[in-house]
Amino acid sequence: MSRHHPAQQTLRAFALALTLLCTAPAAASDKLVVYSARIEALIKPLFEAYTRETGIEIQYVTDKEGALVERLKAEGAKTPADLLITTDAGNLWQAAQEGVLRAVESATLDKAVPANLRDPRKQWYGLSIRARTLFFNTKMAKATDLSTYEDLASPKWRGKLCLRSSKKVYNQSLVAMLISEHGEARAEQIVRGWVANLATEPFADDTRMLEAVAAGQCAVGIANTYYYGRLMEKRPDLPLAIFWANQDDGGVHVNVSGAGVTRQAKNPAQAQKLLEWLASPKAQNLFADVNLEFPVNPTVAADPAVKAWGNFKASPINVVEAGRLQATAVRLMDRAGYR
Repeated sequence: MSRHHPAQQTLRAFALALTLLCTAPAAASDKLVVYSARIEALIKPLFEAYTRETGIEIQYVTDKEGALVERLKAEGAKTPADLLITTDAGNLWQAAQEGVLRAVESATLDKAVPANLRDPRKQWYGLSIRARTLFFNTKMAKATDLSTYEDLASPKWRGKLCLRSSKKVYNQSLVAMLISEHGEARAEQIVRGWVANLATEPFADDTRMLEAVAAGQCAVGIANTYYYGRLMEKRPDLPLAIFWANQDDGGVHVNVSGAGVTRQAKNPAQAQKLLEWLASPKAQNLFADVNLEFPVNPTVAADPAVKAWGNFKASPINVVEAGRLQATAVRLMDRAGYR
């Protein structure tokens, strides 16, 4: 039977608790797990910077967007993932539809991310802007020859147009936005015109398509701007130039890469803080510049190489439409013979 004075017992209990606290493993809140469809080279510098600033360790898994969403569904409540990062609003919309994301209330995010670049239900937020516009061979066409996405369906471009495959979500989102703007019948008319004007079969990726334009296989094509930036960094002598589409009506089609807190996040508050940090001026250049994208936060200037492409008016249509109308766009492209 203990004969220690009650005060001594209290002191000993306090000392034991302190020892256990000091030797216990780090709390769950000191670590975050991110599932990312952006490749390691694009996210690792960001996560390292966040860890230096906050002390929060970030573990991450990279994979294709579809595989990550399926993984989240399969893991359910057992998932270790706190945040999902992926590309294209169509993919973000799909993740929300599959029930793997949760809504977050954040005045910080609402201020940093324009309304048309985030989910109206607040389940995901854009973090960088991807502009999908026109590119042309400077030996075969002039800027004054170009105008709009719709004009590429004109007979004057017969045998002069190159496109990426319809299987890529970037083109599915572009067509979805055309449906949102013009209605399904007019959008199908445009896509059928594109198909009629193709110089060759659609390409597997934007880089190959741009190389075909530069080689004179076609005069004009549609691509995301960062593919152009990467290619011109390697081969600045190519006769390839950018043209901002639809500046007199509608604006350039834009999309986003973005993120959302997972529905089953173990650390939702910390995950939201990371998401807010990714939208902050401090992180925006890191997030966008590494892939030659545009910052989503309007207070942040683009990388000088990106800024050199010139200013443009972007479409104000909410990018959520790229997801909502994606299935309709896929069916339309199939009917139009766009492969």
